[in-house]
Amino acid sequence: MNELYQPIETLPGVGEKRAAKYHKMGIDTPYDLLFHFPRSYIDYTSPVMIADAENGVPVAVRCTVKQKLTPSFVRKGFSLYRVVVSDGVSEMLLVFYNTPYTYQAMKAGEEYYAYGKLSGGLLRREMQAPQVQKVESALLLQPVYPQTTGLTSAMMRTNIQKSLTYLEKEPFETLPPELMRDYRLISLTDALRAVHRPENKQELDEARHRLAFEELLQFQLGTLMLKHRASVQISTPMAPDTPMDDFFSALPFPLTGAQQRAITSICKDLCSDRPMNRLLQGDVGSGKTVVAAAAAAYAAKNGYQTVLMAPTEILAQQHLQTMTDFLKPIGLEPVLLTGSTKAKEKREIKKKIADGTAKVIVGTHAVIQKDIEFASLGLVITDEQHRFGVAQRAALAEKGGCPHKLVMSATPIPRTLALIIYGDLDITILDEMPKGRLPIQTFAVTGGYRERAYGFIKEHLDAGEQAYLVCAMIEESDTLENVQAAESYAETLKNGAFAEYRVGLLHGKMKPQDKEAVMAAMKAHEIDLLVCTTVVEVGVDVPNATLILIENADRFGLAQLHQLRGRVGRGVQQSYCILVTDSRREDARERLKIMSRTVNGFAIAEEDLRLRGPGDFFGNAQHGMPPLMQAAFCSNMPLVSETQMAAKQLLRQDPELQSPELQPLRTAVLQLFAKNGENGLN
Repeated sequence: MNELYQPIETLPGVGEKRAAKYHKMGIDTPYDLLFHFPRSYIDYTSPVMIADAENGVPVAVRCTVKQKLTPSFVRKGFSLYRVVVSDGVSEMLLVFYNTPYTYQAMKAGEEYYAYGKLSGGLLRREMQAPQVQKVESALLLQPVYPQTTGLTSAMMRTNIQKSLTYLEKEPFETLPPELMRDYRLISLTDALRAVHRPENKQELDEARHRLAFEELLQFQLGTLMLKHRASVQISTPMAPDTPMDDFFSALPFPLTGAQQRAITSICKDLCSDRPMNRLLQGDVGSGKTVVAAAAAAYAAKNGYQTVLMAPTEILAQQHLQTMTDFLKPIGLEPVLLTGSTKAKEKREIKKKIADGTAKVIVGTHAVIQKDIEFASLGLVITDEQHRFGVAQRAALAEKGGCPHKLVMSATPIPRTLALIIYGDLDITILDEMPKGRLPIQTFAVTGGYRERAYGFIKEHLDAGEQAYLVCAMIEESDTLENVQAAESYAETLKNGAFAEYRVGLLHGKMKPQDKEAVMAAMKAHEIDLLVCTTVVEVGVDVPNATLILIENADRFGLAQLHQLRGRVGRGVQQSYCILVTDSRREDARERLKIMSRTVNGFAIAEEDLRLRGPGDFFGNAQHGMPPLMQAAFCSNMPLVSETQMAAKQLLRQDPELQSPELQPLRTAVLQLFAKNGENGLN
């Protein structure tokens, strides 16, 4: 059997302890290790002279060892090792901490590359804790890997090098030769070698292009195959002339043009004998719920039931209230089913669902329990669908055989990424805000303005309004200085600046019922100031909350800052967002300038993609879809278009990729989508 597919423990140099750490990262074989790509590279290709190096900026210096100073044993467990080096013109001191092996390996008169940050002035410059390579055997583009405690990049480089020798013995390829020729792609074996041990930047670029192309191609093939399979399923079409005048005339506000277009598209889908599979994407406050209510009304008028599933009880209750406001005037009374619904009430609701009396059901995961039977489930709506496990969404969809599906998301996604991630869904965007909503005024300030900001918050609390104060962490950290932690911050505010106000605390480590209770108290105005972490990012609608202050705002991406800002501005009063940071980094300042300049979520999403790349855009959970790896390096539309064209071409020739030369690609696509619930292929 190929050594690449043996357990990772069989790789020389990997013992039980290291193997356990690899398993924790999802790396079980040398093959898996080859696809654990570097997150960045240390560039030794353009070394600088010592005199030209700017303090505090990472640089590579080519130097010769002049003298090794006697080690200093500062205290037990802490030793200093110093080496004097020269670039032929200037000298500097390399300072190593507790690394005797590096110090001992360096020889006087030999040439090395040293990489790190310089400090000091003209008379004495030094580089602390540098990375060092011998010039004669140096990797000029040295990979740096995503790692875990106890596994360093150096360890991974050694293990990956051995895995590459296995690959050279038994190379493999997943793409057909004709496709590689048409799109000028290097072989997979060459790409894997070059991405881990690139000899120059051109070779690295070619490797990344090949790997990104294949990854996007697999996405496109998978989503197109899903879309094709959905298109051949049969659902019961609804009547195209279903009257909706009573629903529209009962609304307490005029619909925006975007809402009208969305409702028209959805109702048209509901009249097809092919099941709808649509994403309704709209910025915070764009009015997605009224569109969902219109779809539910349309289904009910045709005799079908609708389920709207929310990720938390408090959100489900919020949806129930809103849906009731929209639907009760036309004789529809939505019911609520959650984990905390009393047993007697639950029995009555389940009976109404089973006999068809309940036409609109709002709930949490409780609606997918095995004992819930629907009379005629025609439409499934999931809100913030990435907050659900794919198995939960699959279980709900299976309740009705082949119901229409509407997915709602308040996360603005750039078109480039939407094409990749939601390729199997039709996308509707609500790009207009309802009239009367005032844009949130946003200010970026340094920590020196915190007391003034507190005074501003107090003015609003005294006027009967509420506020959020967001922290980057839950507890204090020894490693991250000046990062406000929610627990200690809440205590400080309760006993200090906001002692006269009701201060609440909300974070992700709290029990679900405790989180629900805090948000319910916030909605009931039993809390004036809520200190929280990003757990509030997708939260309950509190129209009375008009101010949000975000500490260490530089630690968040633009998309997340926009989601957090969306917690306010949900009522008729003017709302404010204060971003606090002491970071001097140029990229941090640029992000906060963008936030201060616009409240358009889609414009912000495009900027976030440009600044951070799609690998960081969704964080770890990419909306239930397989994770992006090398595609994170290529966010350009031409590559997306190329892979779409290639995928369509392959599927025209072979809709299920069954031919022998496409079997490796088919296997890769199936593996990529294997754990995706209703989004899975088998």
